[in-house]
Amino acid sequence: MALFLATFAFFFFFAGSMEGTGETKNRVGKRGGIMQENQLRYLKILSEQYPSIQAASNAIINLSAQIELPKGTEHFLSDLHGEYEAFQHVIKNGAGSILLKIQEMFANTLSKEEQHNLATLIYYPEQKTPMMLQTVPDQAEWCRLTLLRLIKLCRVLTSKYQRTTVRMFLPEQAAPIIEELLYEREEIDNRAEYYHSLIETIIETDSCQSFITNLAELIQRLAIARLHVVGDIYDRGYGSHLIMDSLMEYHDVDIQWGNHDILWMGAAAGSEACIANVIRICLRYGNMESLENGYGVSLLPLVSFALETYGNDPCKCFIPKLMKKDEFTNQEIRLMAQMQKAIAIIQFKLEGQMIRRRPQYQMEDRLLLEKINYEQGTITLNNIEYPLLDNHFPTIDPKEPYVLTAAEQVIVDKLKISFINSQKLQQHTQFLYAKGSIYLTYNGNLLYHGCIAMNDDGSFKSFNVDGQEFAGKSFMDRLERLARQGYFTKDNLEQKQYGMDAIWYLWCAPQSPLFGKEKMATFERYFLADKSTHKEKSDPYYAAQDRVEIACKILREFGLDPETGHIINGHVPVKVKKGERPVKAKGKLIVIDGGFSKAYQGQTGIAGYTLISNSASLLLAAHHPFDSLRKALSEEIDIDSETELIESYPVRMRVKDTDRGRTIQEHIEALQELLHAYREGIIKE
Repeated sequence: MALFLATFAFFFFFAGSMEGTGETKNRVGKRGGIMQENQLRYLKILSEQYPSIQAASNAIINLSAQIELPKGTEHFLSDLHGEYEAFQHVIKNGAGSILLKIQEMFANTLSKEEQHNLATLIYYPEQKTPMMLQTVPDQAEWCRLTLLRLIKLCRVLTSKYQRTTVRMFLPEQAAPIIEELLYEREEIDNRAEYYHSLIETIIETDSCQSFITNLAELIQRLAIARLHVVGDIYDRGYGSHLIMDSLMEYHDVDIQWGNHDILWMGAAAGSEACIANVIRICLRYGNMESLENGYGVSLLPLVSFALETYGNDPCKCFIPKLMKKDEFTNQEIRLMAQMQKAIAIIQFKLEGQMIRRRPQYQMEDRLLLEKINYEQGTITLNNIEYPLLDNHFPTIDPKEPYVLTAAEQVIVDKLKISFINSQKLQQHTQFLYAKGSIYLTYNGNLLYHGCIAMNDDGSFKSFNVDGQEFAGKSFMDRLERLARQGYFTKDNLEQKQYGMDAIWYLWCAPQSPLFGKEKMATFERYFLADKSTHKEKSDPYYAAQDRVEIACKILREFGLDPETGHIINGHVPVKVKKGERPVKAKGKLIVIDGGFSKAYQGQTGIAGYTLISNSASLLLAAHHPFDSLRKALSEEIDIDSETELIESYPVRMRVKDTDRGRTIQEHIEALQELLHAYREGIIKE
């Protein structure tokens, strides 16, 4: 398939670019017209993969049947913010779809307790199976019943897949036996003995636990065909790096970058401002796990500098926001506060330098260090003077407030080396670039994390670059190109710096589609008591997102059908406690950030939304907080979910109705051309 896609793209690029130019010679006759030389060249390349009439015919038969299968289930997640255990559980339970399938299939044969028992076993087979075997009176009978139930469930889920596809999901050694169990028709008299013999032999050879694990993992794999992560994997929680490990192992995933993701990507590229922001946020939330243990970034240089510079400073404004304060001593908390202040001042200096060298960002209002009266301990914003909560700035020269001291520059240089040389961080960043983008159009839907920058009248806000205006889709395309330039450019330092600065712009600039606010009030939240200065006014997009005409306008901007398409984004938590709804613009726009992060659950009242698109409908699941893996195993406590039907499709969607189906149909058409060329003698078998 990979060879086909490459050659197919080659063919259509050249066919399209040369069509009607007279540059291509017409070589041979074909049905309804003539075959051009470049088409013939392509078919000859394709014939290497399908070298005969029989091979091409078989492929057409196989692909034609494949596009008639039901559309695979898509699962949409957003704003994970390092909550690894909750993420893992939602992935394992298919956003609740596995339990729903169990309830549907075993409603008359299993009690609710037994249904939850079976669900927990499927989510965590390696941990749950030994626990169950210790409690049941007849282990052989339990194994027999469990295997039969898992096989029954697998058979239903495999109905959306070809056998060859299912075979790819199976462990090599167990694949032949599992295939026999899945496809054997035991209801036929002369096959029943064979089928039951397989089950009994698995039990007798003490292989039950292994097969239960294989079947449970197959169910997890079959439940979700594709995972969409709509931004913000990083920050807040302790397990961002573990989530990235899981995503790299997931069978089919795409990622729409959030502003917290792009920040870590910028740090991996070597952006000093992004590095300072990453470290400050980790310190603010007491999250050293991802930074030090996950990515091996050493903070020792910063520790030494903070103790030396702020050793007698209580740094009260920088006391970290900890979910579990008992995990740290008072001395550790104070040290984190001192380190946080040290890196925050470095951050403000580095950002000031960038704003000065990039006047096109129009962020001069964020040049705050020069607005401070260092003698009086005040700052003037919008002609109003505010007292500072902390006026101890031993490293700031009032005449040159954005210049790093020699000691600060050493810290920045060492931290930069540590980020660039982190092998794990670079692997994760490369994966984010390979599988990610600022936005994605997929199966008629538009996915992006934050917003489309708008004016108050609902028009797309434009950005002028060298006399050229960029707005809407073109602006997002340009920013994505620059974000890739900032990471992948190696030999042109000026271009790389331009790209790295654009990555920081995506993190916090007013017009950034990943941020979508007039300012990031980091300085104000640290230093000013007046909370009116902390307010971060949202882009006009958020006031307009409930308007159907705006949603339709956005869908058309990205080439999608506003009658059938949906916009799916996250970024701003849906405050359910205050009556907010995630479904907007009469179902055209759906916000799925409902508070996955524990830091937001007090505001939202729930623990996140996920969206499920299967072959029959579009469903929104509102999840309640996940307690712990221990409780999920011992007390079989699942994530309680409330499911809301967003839309029922008038006709069951098939693979042919999807983007993948359209690609397969193009493949079929190309193979039909090859078949014709064989039969006409244009190409030899």
